[in-house]
Amino acid sequence: MHLARVAGTLVASNKEPLMEGMKFLVLRQIDVESSDTAGYVVAVDAVGAGVGEVVMYASGSSARQTALTRDRPCDAVVMAIVDEWDVDGEIKYRK
Repeated sequence: MHLARVAGTLVASNKEPLMEGMKFLVLRQIDVESSDTAGYVVAVDAVGAGVGEVVMYASGSSARQTALTRDRPCDAVVMAIVDEWDVDGEIKYRK
């Protein structure tokens, strides 16, 4: 699982029929300090996340294990919206 901030959305008019009806998000990977890293990822949204929210996402074969993405050609899926996290007792992020 990875942390990311939702940077935007992606619209694809023509896509694999198994992907019809899915919402795509552009994610900016973040580190544990909530700082942006260099990478971006496009992921299927399985939880209704919005732009600016911090999310957890899975990639690789794990991305095909949600109810929405099972048996679909998906390499990344947003599976949780983060409310808060702490490291060594120090709150690093709170929604």
